[in-house]
Amino acid sequence: ALASQKSIATVSGLAYGIDIAAHRASLKNNIPSIGVLAGGLDKIYPAVHSNTAQEMTVEGALLSENPLGTKPDAHLFPARNRIIAGLSDALIVVEAAEKGGALITANIAYSYDKDVFAVPGNINNTYSAGCNKLITTQRAIPYTRIEDLLSNMNWDMDEAESKRKSPDFSQFSAEERKVLSILQESPAGIMIDQLAWKSQVTINQLASVLLNLEFKGAVKSLPGKKYSLA
Repeated sequence: ALASQKSIATVSGLAYGIDIAAHRASLKNNIPSIGVLAGGLDKIYPAVHSNTAQEMTVEGALLSENPLGTKPDAHLFPARNRIIAGLSDALIVVEAAEKGGALITANIAYSYDKDVFAVPGNINNTYSAGCNKLITTQRAIPYTRIEDLLSNMNWDMDEAESKRKSPDFSQFSAEERKVLSILQESPAGIMIDQLAWKSQVTINQLASVLLNLEFKGAVKSLPGKKYSLA
């Protein structure tokens, strides 16, 4: 229901596990689904997912940067992960070992300034180690329920309502108003160095301003040294 209301599409790699589960759930709920392949479009891997891949082309798409006939060799998978990261507005890591494709994709997405979410798990679970590491290193926002995604992506706001109502910044200082105005133009958040450049305030001064705004409940900090309006 959320995806249909917000025009959301899923992007994944058609692999075993979470990938294929996401694609199939999307098909079941009439949500466009995009599969990014490591090999050529005629080399679906794994082959057992060929039927699902065919169904995805009706409302979604299959993508590959490699020509037809290219075999999905191991070295091509990390390369295709950058396409998944680039296409996504938000990347959700459900399970990830300390090393592996999911973590590679998450780190690429983080380097692209994309919003990264990770499902926290038991510290003794091998396939939660990567998720927990992303969270503890502040490269990902903890994902525990759908509201975490809605809130951080600002999808819980009615767009028309959001345009009609402008926050009242009159009670803030001139410097604070300048920062708040920039944050208002970046609903998904903005990195502190970009904020410093746009506001023409030094990093040290900006850190102090942001701290005061956090105390006032006007601003919230996000992973990756990003800030947004609270």
